[in-house]
Amino acid sequence: MGCIRMILRFAAPMPRVEAFDRYLFVAPHPDDIEIGAGATVARLCALGKKVSFLICTDGRFGMTNAPEGISEEDLAQLRKEEAIRGAKALGVTDVRFLALRDGAGYTFDALKSGIARIVSDFQPDILFAPDPETGAECHPDHLQVGCASREIACMAPYPGIMAGYGVTASPVRAIAFYMTAHPNRYVPTALYRARQRQAIACHVSQYPPGCSDLASLSTYLTLRSLVFGLRSLHRGAEGFRMLDSLRMHCLPEAGL
Repeated sequence: MGCIRMILRFAAPMPRVEAFDRYLFVAPHPDDIEIGAGATVARLCALGKKVSFLICTDGRFGMTNAPEGISEEDLAQLRKEEAIRGAKALGVTDVRFLALRDGAGYTFDALKSGIARIVSDFQPDILFAPDPETGAECHPDHLQVGCASREIACMAPYPGIMAGYGVTASPVRAIAFYMTAHPNRYVPTALYRARQRQAIACHVSQYPPGCSDLASLSTYLTLRSLVFGLRSLHRGAEGFRMLDSLRMHCLPEAGL
């Protein structure tokens, strides 16, 4: 199996994450992109790439520091505003929302249709989504958004299939999974860690200043950056499990 992966690597090299022009980051909740790939987003924006965010659920059931007694609808609105501020801190101004009900309060078909609509409109070269195959992830929104994004990334270039969603085809060339346990592509991000921290801090309803969760998350992301940096010979990096269009279908070894 190792030999097959090596042959694939030499016969059809995987493109670098930075090799594309248009990037769509798909998130289950407000703040997931900032945590899973925020430093990479900041780097891509600094490189002049076109970057858009798609937030799939409204986050109304997130662990929160919001005022006691706040309604679910008001918390969802607050989290939307925080998502816009967090994206702006990274350099992204195009933020889109499906506003599906947090906690898997939607059908899988509705999720796929929403992602397909945004993919058709934005025409990304590559999608980013949470990895549904970590072996540890249990949150249904993360699992379903990862699976739905994977399906749409594979089917997006086919006009007949996308017509079934009522939209036009999109020449998606790859998907990259963040929050992954098995990265195969790394992005040097040491210069953008501060921007990532600033973006996460915009989500005050989840991470109030001085809270222990924010400190623990910052420590985890710092250590993870160092480990991925060592693997890729950089001072710090974020890692992704990436599949290009060749590797999305009929090549089981490609995802290992």
